[in-house]
Amino acid sequence: MLTQTELEVSSLGACSHESPRKRNRRSDFVPDSTRVRLEHQVGPEITEGVDLSFETAGPREKIFFDPASTTAAIVTCGGLSPGLNNVLRSAFLELTHGYGVQRVLGIREGYRGLNPASGLAPVEVTSDLVHNIHDQAGTVLGSSRGAQDPAVVVDTLEREQIDILFCVGGDGTQRGAHRIHEEIHRRGLDKAVVGIPKTIDNDIPYVWMSFGYATALEKAEEVLRAAHKEVLGVQNGVGLVKVMGRDAGFIAAGAAVASQEANFVLVPEVPFPLEGTDGFLEALERRILARGHALIVVAEGAGQHLLDRGGAARDASGNVLYDDIGPFLRDRIAAHFAERHIPLNLKYLDPSYLIRSVPATAWDRILSDRMARSAVHAGMAGKTDAMIGFLHSTLIHVPIPAAVARKKQMEPTSDLWNAVLSATGQPNW
Repeated sequence: MLTQTELEVSSLGACSHESPRKRNRRSDFVPDSTRVRLEHQVGPEITEGVDLSFETAGPREKIFFDPASTTAAIVTCGGLSPGLNNVLRSAFLELTHGYGVQRVLGIREGYRGLNPASGLAPVEVTSDLVHNIHDQAGTVLGSSRGAQDPAVVVDTLEREQIDILFCVGGDGTQRGAHRIHEEIHRRGLDKAVVGIPKTIDNDIPYVWMSFGYATALEKAEEVLRAAHKEVLGVQNGVGLVKVMGRDAGFIAAGAAVASQEANFVLVPEVPFPLEGTDGFLEALERRILARGHALIVVAEGAGQHLLDRGGAARDASGNVLYDDIGPFLRDRIAAHFAERHIPLNLKYLDPSYLIRSVPATAWDRILSDRMARSAVHAGMAGKTDAMIGFLHSTLIHVPIPAAVARKKQMEPTSDLWNAVLSATGQPNW
């Protein structure tokens, strides 16, 4: 069971410097004692977690680092997500305009850039570099998956005199950030490591919505509307659209509710039977015979219980490599209708990697800006081994070990999933 101790954020020590924000602008300083409760709603059904709370993010009146002599660095890791460039730009502007930090470095190609063996020297982040990157997709720093030896990384931090390292990425990136913090702590160094959560799957705990998710929803919803028009124009048209979501079905569910066009939504959180009277294929057949068309949305991690996964191979970030549910379902649907001698026009679409490679929409620009600036506030105040979270419409400090302890998944009893069931009419597997 989670304890309050596990939710307390580490600090490098007492803050002795007046924040320059105090003289540069009107600032709503946040004391460390301001908390956000884990459970927002208290009722008879909630018996645990009501007394647990997180430290609220925001600028502190006293800070740990002297801005005049501070060097900060930013690294972007893992897969692309809309908003990465926005994070880099906002972090740079807060560091320089808000605090007067003179030296900000960009680490190239993820954690690889912190290993001299890569030959990727840090780049100086300047106003010229960031002036229009918020309109661009991807990350100007580059990215990569996989960890580096923490000892080598910390050697680089010492050599480059980096005081604060901002790590932008998902759970694999944050686990790497924690290992870097542990090596820093072992050496007794005053260096802060602050995480900024990045996952369009929206699967990091204590982050109600991560930047990039809203953009992914919008783009996925556009694909669903187009696929729906496609299947309406042919006899017994079936559209099968695979979207991202390894362990969580937030994109599939959210896009289905937004479009109101899907008839089946298949997600990792809800295992579904394939065969039999109550199975997916029979339900799809009934839909086709009754209405003459169907649209299916499947998250990439759905239906793994149906596949022969063999071993538990992992990618460079430590994620289990899943079998591809899309082609599997496509082939099984085609075979089922062929066996029943029912004509079928099946269209398979996989826009998974397209919806993450676009510029951020308005909400994600705002969220990435807020998260980046909150991370800067945390780092300047000497918070370390901490990630920015988003709970009850408030940004918070989450200890990285707590953030990576589990994956966030969609609850099958949630309003989102019930909205899916209402919109699709699919069986409640």
